[in-house]
Amino acid sequence: MPEGHLLHRYAGQQREALAGRVIRASSPQGRFDARPYDGRLVSGVEAVGKHLIYRIEGAPALHVHLGMRGVFLTYDDPAVEPRAGTRLRLATDEAAFDLIAPARCEALSPAGEAELRGRLGPDPLRADADREEAVRRLASARAPVGAAVLDQAVWAGIGNAWRAELLFLAGLDPDERGVGAERAGLLWDAAVRFLALGRDAGQVVSDPEAPDERWVYKRERCRRCGAKVRAWPLASRTAYACPVEQRPAGGSRGRRGAFH
Repeated sequence: MPEGHLLHRYAGQQREALAGRVIRASSPQGRFDARPYDGRLVSGVEAVGKHLIYRIEGAPALHVHLGMRGVFLTYDDPAVEPRAGTRLRLATDEAAFDLIAPARCEALSPAGEAELRGRLGPDPLRADADREEAVRRLASARAPVGAAVLDQAVWAGIGNAWRAELLFLAGLDPDERGVGAERAGLLWDAAVRFLALGRDAGQVVSDPEAPDERWVYKRERCRRCGAKVRAWPLASRTAYACPVEQRPAGGSRGRRGAFH
């Protein structure tokens, strides 16, 4: 599933291409009624966690959630024929964005949008994210930290790859409970910093000096110390951790436990 850094990247690209322009909206697949959006002016595109929300004048908010299989195809030539499975095409005279296989593509009423936002936690990539609230939510979570950070009601936008890398950077064992405000704050600060790098690069970046490498995610051995990486099911996903750098509780933050 695309994680928050990619949704924010998509939002930025589409905002630049569509905002302030009248769009042609269609559903080549026929599974979405695009007529309320066709021929109208786009006023904004924003990401909230793993969700995209489009502001289109005179029409309800448009909500897209990619889910596990959803993708966007981008064309510099809007005359290119869309694939038959395209749920939604948004096009101008300069570009077209084709949405394929999303989990959700729907009109949202103001009440529906408020409900969506209300069930999401702070998003590390949003300027309006409340650090104090983010720390409070994680520090008060009863689940292991590795489960809590995947809960979109705790923090919005974190997926499995970021879970593995951020917990490594903060020196936290995914099974640890009750991490406390100080370490929750360190983890939040890591998320703010590194997700921004990932958004700009279009991929998970957990080491600016080696942006294509991972510390523990899907690795056999820790890239820092060489220890064999642990892998086990946690919150319906495979967790990855270094037993040396991410020692379990007793308040330990691991050997280095920081991203500085």
